[in-house]
Amino acid sequence: MLEQVINSQARFVLRLTSIAALFAVLLSAPVAALAAEEAAGEGNSASDWQHWEPGNQIDNTASLQRGAQAFMSYCSGCHSLKYLRYSRMAADLKIPPEQLDQFLISPGDKATDYIITAMPAADAEAWFGKTPPDLSLAARSRGADWIYQFLKTFYVDGKQATGVNNLRLPGTAMPHVLSELQGVSAAEFRTVSEGSGAEATTKAEFVKFESAVPGRMNALQYDAFVRDLVNFLDYASEPTQVKRRNLGVWVILFLLAFTAIAYLLKQEYWKDVK
Repeated sequence: MLEQVINSQARFVLRLTSIAALFAVLLSAPVAALAAEEAAGEGNSASDWQHWEPGNQIDNTASLQRGAQAFMSYCSGCHSLKYLRYSRMAADLKIPPEQLDQFLISPGDKATDYIITAMPAADAEAWFGKTPPDLSLAARSRGADWIYQFLKTFYVDGKQATGVNNLRLPGTAMPHVLSELQGVSAAEFRTVSEGSGAEATTKAEFVKFESAVPGRMNALQYDAFVRDLVNFLDYASEPTQVKRRNLGVWVILFLLAFTAIAYLLKQEYWKDVK
């Protein structure tokens, strides 16, 4: 009888160890894939701009703090974050109240207010042709990659009212508000033929950017600036996502452990049933 109990406990421990090992493999696979993807992305050229990724770290508080400052300095004049309060942002990003008041809160606003632009909608529509959109859910609707590519692909275009155009959003009404940081770039295109005979068509295909006017930042500095800004917009789209993801890991662990125990209990109950 004692030998049977020992063997049963040994089988129990062995099965738990196997399940834990399998779970560790499942957790490590996405991390390895992400690392490989980032390594492959380091060599991407400008012509491969559709695959540029910011590589956000939503739990990087320092990056989110820099992104919040960038948004308030360059974006809040036209865009709102109508679902996010200053106080919530300060609590999540560990921003002291005195720094919040001094550097981030717009004049006339309180810490309990939502982040709303001071630009009247009617004036914005008259100046830009349309009202600048609220960016509270931009990262969820468009995606962080889309925003990152948009902020990095402005180029000179004399046919546009603002003097610039964008690869990600052709014909955009938004001026290149970050031109003092990035500089001004000219885009080189080539004509590509598609089809043959009467159905042949041509289109302009982007080749590369050429710097026309340098900005205050070099390419690496501007890239880091945009990453922080996109990271903050990703946070603003769902402020609870870090806690949700952390909680989700524990929920999955609990379910796996409970499933393992239930399976072993079932095996123990039915082992003598032929």
